[in-house]
Amino acid sequence: MSHAFVVNIAAVTFFPLWLAPVLVFVLGFNKDFGRPEYPWYKDLFNRTQSALATGMAAWVWWLVQQASLNPDLGQVVGVLAASVVYFLINVSTVTYVIHLSSGASIRKIWFENYSWLWVSYLVQAPVGLLLAKAYQTPLIGGWGGFTVLFMMLLLYFSRYYWDEKVKLEESFDETIELLVSTIDAKDPFTRLHSERVAAIAASIAQRMGFDEHDVKRITYAARIHDIGKVAIPDSILLKPGKLSEDEFTLIKSHASKGLEVLQPMRQRLSKDVQGVIMHHHERWDGAGYPGKLKGEAIPLWARIVSLADAYEAMTAGRAYSRAKTPQEALNEIIMLAGKQFDPQIVKLFEALWLEDPIWKDREEFLRRYTSPAHLSGLSSPSRSGPASATLHTSS
Repeated sequence: MSHAFVVNIAAVTFFPLWLAPVLVFVLGFNKDFGRPEYPWYKDLFNRTQSALATGMAAWVWWLVQQASLNPDLGQVVGVLAASVVYFLINVSTVTYVIHLSSGASIRKIWFENYSWLWVSYLVQAPVGLLLAKAYQTPLIGGWGGFTVLFMMLLLYFSRYYWDEKVKLEESFDETIELLVSTIDAKDPFTRLHSERVAAIAASIAQRMGFDEHDVKRITYAARIHDIGKVAIPDSILLKPGKLSEDEFTLIKSHASKGLEVLQPMRQRLSKDVQGVIMHHHERWDGAGYPGKLKGEAIPLWARIVSLADAYEAMTAGRAYSRAKTPQEALNEIIMLAGKQFDPQIVKLFEALWLEDPIWKDREEFLRRYTSPAHLSGLSSPSRSGPASATLHTSS
């Protein structure tokens, strides 16, 4: 949420009922205006929904002032009520647009992106009222504008700090994906391992009926599922022969170490994504690790990535074990249904496999993934992290 909300609320409490929304619509400005990623219709939508929210908030503010017998209490109640209305209209319109564009359920978008935001609105609401009062009560040079400018400066720096924090988190995301790619690239047997696991997991998720929002997050989880391997020494990770029992125990620790590596951004990762990182080596029969979870106690997303990970590993091979053919790998996965893998996911995987997807054959996947035509369409690494809104609240 930007400091524009505070200014809009100040306008609600200061200007006539009809003027506040008009000013918000006309003077509303986005720093991305004119850029290709911010077309005119997005700008029009943001201006309109912000003006609508401001107009309804102004109406509620006016009603409370008319009904209140105590002016001070009326202003406090009025600004809080106006903020709640502003929040509901602003966020609801954005949520619905995201629902139309992504297919994600309204409830899911609300709870994963905005359910916490109402607290921020209520906390900042009094600042808007304070801005209006500061202008009406000059403290410096006989003009209240000086106080307003000082307060706006504080708001600007708080917003600047928040933007820098977001940029830092995005850089951390990119670093994590780069680390995963580096791990894969160290060994020819794991080259583009995470990308192929992500492609398989995305196909399974789509076939299971997941919406676009969740498919993107499952893809992201699959891409970083092995991030814990950065904590494993290369001498063990790249050992050409079979691992000793102690070495295998250390390798298995990568599942739990993954969340340790991601600790700085862990609060931004959904439980589903964390579940993939921690539990993608669990088995349906309970003989997996690290938690020895069994059956449906294993998170669904982890079950999907577990199968995708296994198929990729089988068809990639290792220095001490030849790569299986796609048919051999499929046969083994079918044989392990109900033992290592969720039998229902195995059925879906088999149906997908019979449709000859790009990931079915590893060499074909590597060839097409690294082809110039494919690379030209990748301006940046796949960013499928915690889904962000296509249209952000312009408050």
